[in-house]
Amino acid sequence: MVGFERSQTEVLLYGVGRPPVRAFGHVRIPAMPKPQLVLASQSPRRRELLTLLGFGFTVVPSRAEETPGEREPPTEFVTRVARDKGEEVAGRVSGAVVLSADTIVVIDDNILGKPIDENDAIRMLERLSGRQHSVYTGVAVLDSDTGSRFEGLEHTKVWFSDLSRETIKDYVRREDVTDKAGAYAIQGFAGVFIPRIEGNYHNVVGLPLPLTHQLLCQTSL
Repeated sequence: MVGFERSQTEVLLYGVGRPPVRAFGHVRIPAMPKPQLVLASQSPRRRELLTLLGFGFTVVPSRAEETPGEREPPTEFVTRVARDKGEEVAGRVSGAVVLSADTIVVIDDNILGKPIDENDAIRMLERLSGRQHSVYTGVAVLDSDTGSRFEGLEHTKVWFSDLSRETIKDYVRREDVTDKAGAYAIQGFAGVFIPRIEGNYHNVVGLPLPLTHQLLCQTSL
């Protein structure tokens, strides 16, 4: 069966060595002798990182909810959301291997999501200032035809320098952090605030490459 995206959502087709092709409406995934890879995320950072692995892929953003359950531990939450994202997209495509991920910032067992405004971003960064926190990424790979699923969880410890309130305000004005968990991007200017990490760097960016590659290699891609 030839796979296709059954919605009016815009999708982007990516391939190694060529620019993305923008398409709208009912987008047909080209027939291939093996499954097509679908990235269930609209994150530009995940698109860039997945391209490094050498796979051609299609972007179909997930519509799954990302709300923590009552008393749900952060590691269980991020693993579940990654799975939910993949299952939601797998229900709309066929003949595809769906890759999904979710990344959270955790401090004092509390999840710091994406800030709702500038003040919320300042509050988060003041909480991270001068302390160590954890970044978790859940990664799920699902075959939309066979239902086979492979999952993993990556953990990186991140240390922040002591930051003055003015430094934090300057940073928030410098970069758009509203789409970033914990209100910072290690690959951006915030990298100067982070003297040390313990674990995978790309995990903090949003997609741990060793784990992702390991999971994809278990499929028929």
